[in-house]
Amino acid sequence: MPPDPLAVLETVFGYHAFRGQQREIIDHVLGGGDALVLMPTGGGKSLCYQVPALCRPGVGVVVSPLIALMQDQVAALERSGVRAAALHSNLPREQARATERAVARGELDLLYVAPERLLGEWTLGLLDRAPLALFAIDEAHCVSSWGHDFRPEYLGLRVLGDRYPGVPRVALTATADDPTRRDIVERLGLHAPRAFISSFDRPNIRYRVQPKQNPTQQLLRFLAAEHGGPGAHDAGIIYCMSRAKTETVAERLRAEGYEALAYHAGLPADARTERLARFVEDDGVIVVATIAFGMGIDKPDVRFVAHLDLPRSLEAYYQETGRAGRDGLPSNAWMVYGLNDVAKVRSFVEQSSAPDAQKHIERGKLDALLGYCETTRCRRAVLLEYFGETLQGACGGCDTCETPVKTFDGTELARKALSCMYRTGQRFGASHVIDVLRGVPSDRVRSLRHDSLSTFGIGAACSVAEWRSVFRQLVAFGLVHVDLDAHGSLKLTERARPVLRGEATLSLRSAPARARRGETGRKRLAAAAFDDPSDAALFAALRDRRRALAKEQGVPPYVVLHDATLAEIVRRRPASRDALAAVSGIGAVKLERYGEAVLAVVRGEALASG
Repeated sequence: MPPDPLAVLETVFGYHAFRGQQREIIDHVLGGGDALVLMPTGGGKSLCYQVPALCRPGVGVVVSPLIALMQDQVAALERSGVRAAALHSNLPREQARATERAVARGELDLLYVAPERLLGEWTLGLLDRAPLALFAIDEAHCVSSWGHDFRPEYLGLRVLGDRYPGVPRVALTATADDPTRRDIVERLGLHAPRAFISSFDRPNIRYRVQPKQNPTQQLLRFLAAEHGGPGAHDAGIIYCMSRAKTETVAERLRAEGYEALAYHAGLPADARTERLARFVEDDGVIVVATIAFGMGIDKPDVRFVAHLDLPRSLEAYYQETGRAGRDGLPSNAWMVYGLNDVAKVRSFVEQSSAPDAQKHIERGKLDALLGYCETTRCRRAVLLEYFGETLQGACGGCDTCETPVKTFDGTELARKALSCMYRTGQRFGASHVIDVLRGVPSDRVRSLRHDSLSTFGIGAACSVAEWRSVFRQLVAFGLVHVDLDAHGSLKLTERARPVLRGEATLSLRSAPARARRGETGRKRLAAAAFDDPSDAALFAALRDRRRALAKEQGVPPYVVLHDATLAEIVRRRPASRDALAAVSGIGAVKLERYGEAVLAVVRGEALASG
């Protein structure tokens, strides 16, 4: 008789109940059905294939795009007593051969493999001779050219259904809109799959967007106010658009006392490997990265994700911010953006070699992202609506809920801005047009006679910040286009005509007040908030003990125990092994391996060195 899924969940993984649709998904896969699973990062996707792989005979084959993800998953499973291994290009030859022999002999429960390695005739021949429990295709959005991270090597995975009929396949992703979902099913050739779509809401993440003023200073204020400041800061990821900017920002953070590392595709492979290891294995490391970093990294205690530049779409934004707070504890998604970001992202779309139909979709995705940035509504509601989900009421956990945005009839200001763009020949960027509106002669364009323009000085009553806010919103509403090929000049679109003619009105959000120097904003966002100082001290002691155990075993601290598990230990104060076993996240193997060390800390005994 096959093992009971709940018994596996409790004994192996230390959880005492399934969440959301997990049990329904597991039962469907156990019955041999194909499935498409959309579940937010941190929602428990891995259990949806790990549990059935442990319940069905044979090995569960997991397709993963990143070596780092494979290594993390295998290390965590081994600490829970699961027979797991990976096949990838970084393995020594003898270790790879040993893994292949274990597969052939049926000695593995889970095998992680990259798509290009899986599709090699050697590996397929190996699987032909092995009993197979299931195929799990992680990060399944990579198969879709409509998705935000298309990987051509995923296209060959359709062969699995033809070559191994009867072996269930489950495709999993945290982010996919309707076109991407349809593409996943079609390109993988899933057979009559059931779609399991969980809520996209991440209630533990607080969303905030600010206009760019001095982005590095804004970032430093944010870190100091909410993530510990220099010397005692949280782990986090900061995304930038260019490789050069990641280096510059990381250098500035180090100069301010932060442990910060740049990460981008231009670094040597050994440097990327070393920096990734430091981020994963140490507490409180900040990585400043391009989008080359982050997908599949199973680090649960990332407390913030910051964007210093605009991402390419709401899917990319959701995927990247989802790397914060995988453990369910409070975390931040913080972003600044400006008009130049819009121009650069739009330029990437226009200059790509994609078909016109795909470019049209990408333009729509950028418009949706701009709408999110400039919304006056609850940001969480706007984000969820993009994925087809309705939030009942305001969330209370985003900047527009915490400080409701004031709006006003901006029709007249919009007409002045659009008219000024037209009168100056649609040849200039926002800074020069604002100078004309405010009546400030500009030396940047000497050929233009400002004093002969009917629009010169008609906006003198508004500040530069207010006009910049107006132009950002005009771009977000699609009335103005930023032409990067023409040095960022502003162009009128067809949508601007009704406003210019007085045939349409426009409601705008008020420009936010400029942050004062030294302003700290909210108090620090605590991952595990304890009112009692003794609780905070115990939490710190448990983290110290966990760090020592992880160092001994050569694994990241979270592989030993998650922060959320330590926080529950603090609240419960277990005095026995049975009481500790009731804590979520402590299965039978972890109880045996770490139980006495944890109980010793709870009892207040001195930490042993080993």
